[in-house]
Amino acid sequence: MKIGKVPTEILKEVIFSNIQHRRSEVLVRPSIGEDCAVVDFEEYVLVMSTDPITGAGKDIGSLAVHISCNDIASNGVAPLGIMLTILAPPNTTKKELALVMEEANRAAASVDVEIIGGHTEITDAVNRMVISSTAIGKQLKKEMTVSSGAQVGDIVLMTKHAGLEGTAIIAGDLEDRLLGKISKETLQRAQDFGKDISVVKEGVLAGRVGVTSMHDVTEGGILGALWEMAEASNLGIKIEADKIPIREETKEICHHLSIDPLRLISSGVMAMTVVPSKLALLMKTLRAEGILVTQIGTIEVGERVLLKENIREELRPPDVDELYKVI
Repeated sequence: MKIGKVPTEILKEVIFSNIQHRRSEVLVRPSIGEDCAVVDFEEYVLVMSTDPITGAGKDIGSLAVHISCNDIASNGVAPLGIMLTILAPPNTTKKELALVMEEANRAAASVDVEIIGGHTEITDAVNRMVISSTAIGKQLKKEMTVSSGAQVGDIVLMTKHAGLEGTAIIAGDLEDRLLGKISKETLQRAQDFGKDISVVKEGVLAGRVGVTSMHDVTEGGILGALWEMAEASNLGIKIEADKIPIREETKEICHHLSIDPLRLISSGVMAMTVVPSKLALLMKTLRAEGILVTQIGTIEVGERVLLKENIREELRPPDVDELYKVI
């Protein structure tokens, strides 16, 4: 199979079809586009999510924390704890392990989450370090936000810029290859995008306003995430590609490597839907905290459509992320 997330149809056929036993306490189960599991604890719910870091070589301690915490935030709640499983190859040094944990500690402190456990192992089953993280959050049941809650007529928005995480990874891991073709200053600015990949703040704020759905944008980029939101709610969607904000550094790097920034891994971006009556409040709330938010489409009945320079095309499901074409 291709590198990256397993395709949607295989997930349905092979993975989801073999998850058959049910417990009544589980309120939200695995499905396309759903970021978290939710477990009932009467007045409260436990929100859980897990993710691996496999596509990056640098800053993986920080990425491991932010990626799973972002998932928790997509339910409109701040994460409170995270567990890390580190699988490292035999040539790993004590210094390299320490660096990863120092990165993870700083990232955890930045979003007020505690590293509450995990597992660390040296194994020849991997040829480079792999980290899997599991984050948890606690939320009042009545305040739950899920990816599948979009409604016809909702406004679709996104925070920040498409391709943030992928740009930072490429600029860091491929710096030597890109130098001479792209200026060192541009690459440094692109690497700094990695400092902006948390969506915890906007997730919590949007949850307080009362959005209908949220989905943090990871593999497959912003277009993949928007398709997944529509799929989760079993609805159509219309997206205006020309309104999607992209940083100039991302455009330059993607142009040089012939990859699509709209299908590039984009942690740091939160996609969300909101009823029109709450649109102004949501945008005011996010902008007051210095968070860029852009209106990019609507939830509709029927087709999933992408408009590019007034040309109408199908919004396709996510395929192999553009990152894996160059890393």
